Amino acid sequence: MNAGTAPAEATAPHRIVVGGGGAAGLELATALGRKFGKRGRAHVTLIDMSRTHLWKPKLHEVAAGSMDLDLHRVNYIAQAHWMHFQFRIGEMNGLDREQRLVHVAPFFDEEGREVTPQRSFPYDTLVMAVGSLTNDFGTPGVAEYALRLETADDAVRFHRRMVNACIRAHAQSSPRRPEQLQVAIVGAGATGVELSAELHRTTREVVAFGLDNIDAKKDIRVHLIEAANRILPVLPERLSTATAGLLDALGVQIHTGAKVAEVLENGVRLADGSIIQAELVVWAAGVKAPGFLKDIAGLETNRINQLVVEQTLQTTRDADIFAIGDCAACPWPEKGGTVPPRAQAAHQQAFHMVRQIKARFAGKPLKPYRYRDFGSLVSLGEYSTIGNMMGGLAKGSLFVEGTFARMMYVSLYKMHEVAVHGYIKTALDTLARLLTRRTEPHVKLH
Repeated sequence: MNAGTAPAEATAPHRIVVGGGGAAGLELATALGRKFGKRGRAHVTLIDMSRTHLWKPKLHEVAAGSMDLDLHRVNYIAQAHWMHFQFRIGEMNGLDREQRLVHVAPFFDEEGREVTPQRSFPYDTLVMAVGSLTNDFGTPGVAEYALRLETADDAVRFHRRMVNACIRAHAQSSPRRPEQLQVAIVGAGATGVELSAELHRTTREVVAFGLDNIDAKKDIRVHLIEAANRILPVLPERLSTATAGLLDALGVQIHTGAKVAEVLENGVRLADGSIIQAELVVWAAGVKAPGFLKDIAGLETNRINQLVVEQTLQTTRDADIFAIGDCAACPWPEKGGTVPPRAQAAHQQAFHMVRQIKARFAGKPLKPYRYRDFGSLVSLGEYSTIGNMMGGLAKGSLFVEGTFARMMYVSLYKMHEVAVHGYIKTALDTLARLLTRRTEPHVKLH
């Protein structure tokens, strides 16, 4: 039998555990439930530490207040019921490869009461899809004073602080402190850039709702800080230059070649000793996989805790364990490196994993995964969308901007929604949001 394949016939349903309900994990669990769970061919279990899912590239919109979280998040329990898989809440914290058990930590509610105890779930095939976190590179003060955008709760927390900062500044009679109404975003990758543009608009809309003691043009400042010599350093230089020009026109203060040495209570201190004062600091620099993955159960990991996988998406030391999405260090032979942590990669790998599971059921050899780079898009909210498209649209790279780029950006999210909900529900949900947007403020005020 080929290494890593399951028997063609089994006496009980094949047990598939998907660890992590992000874009890759939820799309995979949904597809496996539809294809195998519904027919009783597999017992599919999705494990995640949250009750709901939100597509991670949308977190900056929740943080800025331009998107209503309740209209976009997916309830795991309901999704599992509809799509024929099981959902179990809790944070994965261990693995027993010999017994084929996934260990899950106890889950506690907001008051600290235990909801579920420490549990273990058996598997025949395990797919790790636990995503990624920001990397603070050991920078002092990040844990104490910086906000991150790793979960929906993080985004909601930042938005509340932003609205409260505006209300506080409007109500106070004393002179404003230097850091008031200043936001420092550390890391000018896609998240940092998109958040800076969204904040420029939404802070002005918040102020427009009666906070007339604030002059948005003079009093509110967004600082975008990047250690590299340009923003969007991993994307093509033309895209970086065009984006910087648009942000500069909006009044976003761009600081490149600026390494943060320490996050302070009221700002950040750079390596050259200068200080950028800010009431709110967002850390959006760097990516790493969750710490519990580091050499978990003897599996091979890289320096940022990603599980090292073969071209088949199997981990290098266990053919029954796969990894997809941001937590996987997947080879990219064409570039001589690894597949970048992007939403399009997660979507592709989830789709490929369904075919791999089908091959395992049939006892057939697994096929190698090949990453297809369709380019990169950066949304600056209502101001513009720019990017470079690759693949079938152009030979090489095609620079796009404006309405067409915006349509392509929106289509990425729609692809995810279709994978999770299907075409009909996605269309109905989209229509409902359009109608709701006509009767509600375009920015959340709470």
